[in-house]
Amino acid sequence: MRCPFCHNPDSRVIDSREADEGATTRRRRSCPQCGRRFTTVEEAVLAVVKRSGVSEPFNRSKVVAGVRRACQGRPVDEDQLAKLAQQVEDTIRASGAAEVPAHEVGLAILGPLRELDEVAYLRFASVYRAFTSVADFEKEIAELKARPTGAAAPAAGPSDGP
Repeated sequence: MRCPFCHNPDSRVIDSREADEGATTRRRRSCPQCGRRFTTVEEAVLAVVKRSGVSEPFNRSKVVAGVRRACQGRPVDEDQLAKLAQQVEDTIRASGAAEVPAHEVGLAILGPLRELDEVAYLRFASVYRAFTSVADFEKEIAELKARPTGAAAPAAGPSDGP
């Protein structure tokens, strides 16, 4: 590692510690030439491979932006979106792969979004899975009804209707 002070191409590691629950490594270093100390932070780069074949670093804010569009007008706040994006990143990192296809990111979004808001889930799924007809929506709604969720809205009771 190059010294940021004297630009010597060599440095010595004095101490290493894991940070962010093991996602990053913090290293304290010393330059043998000038004697100054500095800290480096190492993080494994997670890359997303797009359909075009282009690879780019995973960007949590892109997940939030995409999900935010699906949640427009829904009772979902920024903290919930940030938590969902963190869940997506954790899921992708847990796969252990350095590069993941964009399709895998979309799949990782669907589960937590379904638990967060079913309407937003349907909106996102309709674009992600390229729904082409009402039948596609009907099929997805039938699957939503068939699978119980912890965050689903309560069913309409006798006092809720006319």
